Amino acid sequence: MDLALLIDNLTNPALLFFILGILAVCVKSDLEIPPSSSKFISLYLLFSIGFKGGQELSHEAFSLEIMFSMFFGVAIALLIPVYSFFILRKRLSVYDSVALSAAYGSVSAVTFVTAASYLETMGLNLHGHMVAMMALMESPAIIAGLVLLFLFNKKNKTKMSIANVLKHSLTNGSVLLIIGSLIVGFMADAKQAEGIKPFTDDIFKGFLAIFLLDMGIISGRKLNSLVKKGWFPFAFAIVMPLINGITIGLLSSIVTDDISNRFIFAILAASASYIAVPAAMKITVPKANPGLYLPMALAVTFPVNITIGMPIYFTVVQLV
Repeated sequence: MDLALLIDNLTNPALLFFILGILAVCVKSDLEIPPSSSKFISLYLLFSIGFKGGQELSHEAFSLEIMFSMFFGVAIALLIPVYSFFILRKRLSVYDSVALSAAYGSVSAVTFVTAASYLETMGLNLHGHMVAMMALMESPAIIAGLVLLFLFNKKNKTKMSIANVLKHSLTNGSVLLIIGSLIVGFMADAKQAEGIKPFTDDIFKGFLAIFLLDMGIISGRKLNSLVKKGWFPFAFAIVMPLINGITIGLLSSIVTDDISNRFIFAILAASASYIAVPAAMKITVPKANPGLYLPMALAVTFPVNITIGMPIYFTVVQLV
C-alpha cells in the first residue's frame, strides 16, 4: 500500500471532522448537529450523488460489462450475509446474527459517497451505473437475512413475507431518494442540469464534512454499548470488512478492468448499512439488539473503511 495514499486519506478534512465529533463526545462537549439539519444533509448527499450518477449514466452506452457488473453486485449482496451469518452464529443469537449479516451484506450510502469523493482526489471519475449498483445491492442482503432467520430460527414464530420485505427495502427513504435522483439525473437535459451544478457539485464536500462530524458524535455516544459485548463483535467489525473489500476488489477483475469500478465494488462489499438495514430489522426482527448492530457498523466499520480501508482497496485493485 502506498503510504502517501494513507497519509492523504488520514488528513482529509471530512475524516478529521469525523474524529472531531468523537472527541467532542469524549470531552463531554455540548456540540451537536440539530436532528432536522442532520436529516437534510443526509438527504442532500443522497440526492447529489444520485443526480450526478444519473447524468453520468445518461452518457454511458449499456454494455455486457455493465450487465455482468449488475449480476456480480447482486451476487455479492446475497453471498456475504450467508457466510457472515454462520460466523456470527458461533457467538451470537440467531436474531443478532441475522441483523448483523444483513447489515454487512448490504451497503452504506455514506461510505459510498465518501468513496466517490476519494476517487476524485485520485483523479478518477465515478461511473453512473455504479450508483445504480449501490441502490441495487441494498435489498438482496435484507431478504437473504430474513430467509436465514426463517431457516434457522428453531422457534420459527416469525411470519415472513418476501414481498413485504422487498417493498420495505425499495421504499426506504434513502433507497427511494437515490434511485429517484438517479432517474431524474438520467432524464434531465444536460443544459438544464448545468443550472443546479453549483448545488450538486460545489458545496458537496462541505456538506459531507458536516455530516461526518455528526456521524462522529453519534458514533462516540454508542461506543460504550459495543465495548460491553466483548472482543468478538469488535473484531468482526474490523476484520470482516477488510476481508470482504480485498477479496471483492480482486474478484471484480472478472467483470471489469476499470480501476474506479473495482474500487467501488470493494468499498460496497466492505461497507455495512446503518440506515436501511436497521430500519428494516426494527420492523422484521424486533428481537435483534440495535445496541449491537448499530455501533458495529457506524462506530467501528465505517471509520475503519474511510481511514485504512480505502487506501488498501485502491492499492489492491491497482495490483491486478
